[in-house]
Amino acid sequence: LLDDIVLTHSLFLPTERFLQQLHQQYPGGPRGATRVGEEGSEEGSGLRRKRAVLAVLLHFLETYKGLLQEEESAGKVIKELYLLIMKDTSLYHELEDEIIKLHQLVETVELKVADETPPPNKQVKPLFRHFRRIDSCLQTRVAFRGSDEIFCRVYMPDHSYVTIRSRLSASVQDILASVTEKLQYSEEQSSRGDALILVTMASSGEKAVLQPSEECVFTTLGINSHLFACTRDTFDSLVPLPEEIQVVPGDTEIHRAEPEDVANHLTAFHWELFRCIHELEFVDYVFHGERGRRETANLELLLQRCSEVQHWVGTELLLCEGLGKRAHLLKKLIKIAAICKQNQDMLSFYAIVIGLNNAAVSRLRLTWEKLPGKFKNLFRKFENLTDPCRNHKTYREVLAKMKPPLIPFVPLILKDLTFLHEGSKTLLDGLVNVEKL
Repeated sequence: LLDDIVLTHSLFLPTERFLQQLHQQYPGGPRGATRVGEEGSEEGSGLRRKRAVLAVLLHFLETYKGLLQEEESAGKVIKELYLLIMKDTSLYHELEDEIIKLHQLVETVELKVADETPPPNKQVKPLFRHFRRIDSCLQTRVAFRGSDEIFCRVYMPDHSYVTIRSRLSASVQDILASVTEKLQYSEEQSSRGDALILVTMASSGEKAVLQPSEECVFTTLGINSHLFACTRDTFDSLVPLPEEIQVVPGDTEIHRAEPEDVANHLTAFHWELFRCIHELEFVDYVFHGERGRRETANLELLLQRCSEVQHWVGTELLLCEGLGKRAHLLKKLIKIAAICKQNQDMLSFYAIVIGLNNAAVSRLRLTWEKLPGKFKNLFRKFENLTDPCRNHKTYREVLAKMKPPLIPFVPLILKDLTFLHEGSKTLLDGLVNVEKL
């Protein structure tokens, strides 16, 4: 970090100007202002420089916070700086306020010892991937980190399953080791070629074998996908879970619920997910192919949720029996989308509109004809708002007029970042492209 700061500001910003800008942004407390000598004095210059270093360090700690627990080298740099700064406190009493704030922040990113055994009462988080259980919908969301331990299910070819406890960032090899231990596979079986492989299975029957080195596989599963452990001999015989193949009646609760209640629950739930995402997850998600996966669990959970709402809208309409009942449900879903827009929950709004634009729903001609004209016009306005023409110009204009708090349509942010990343080189003539970064 410090190398990057020194390199960047020495190449593109003279040191004096760099320190001057920092001093203007972080002028210090009233006591510091009275004690500092004349502008050119050695004492005043030294204090300004130390305050500038503190400003950089405090800003860095505020931004990264808990993520630093995953980066041992970053933690060491911070501790060394902290110890050096503490030695200076006797000489620079004016920095007392900054030191107190620094002390509080350093405590929040205190590194854990690598071989430390977790306490027996450590909370293990279930991975909320399907969001279908009542208890998961009522809980307040807590951000996931790679070191967090979670419970997850891994299915067998006969559709039985084992529940394992694993780190979120665990590799496929680690997961298979836990499954093997649960199943008590012997080393002799493994040496005979009966070693387990980890497979993702979608409800459509599509299968893919995961490589042993892959990490964070729990968050990359689709909304209708599950993990299966099997031998290579039984791979071809894998079939989806029975409940995913059989058609079941639609959810009757949606017909009884008021549109306001459904929309408000969607907004509250998505806000809890959205506020857990760290800004760096967007960058790591876009740079994934180049730098490898880090911690994007919270972002991927929100993206899965967006996809799930889209499929939920189409599924409920298609499973609804009776033309009148289906037209009534269509009207209710358009109402829900309108309320979500009023709530400034553009994620839910977009998901519902995209779900209603699904080809399977669009071709329900009789259902759409039965919809009142007022709701047909309202839905046309929604389609214009979500129209991707001119790089989502209409949506961007509407979003610019909204005042926070709001929930944006997150996939569009990722699209913008992807174009920025892939359309601009990171290095130009061997120099860092600072404008892009």
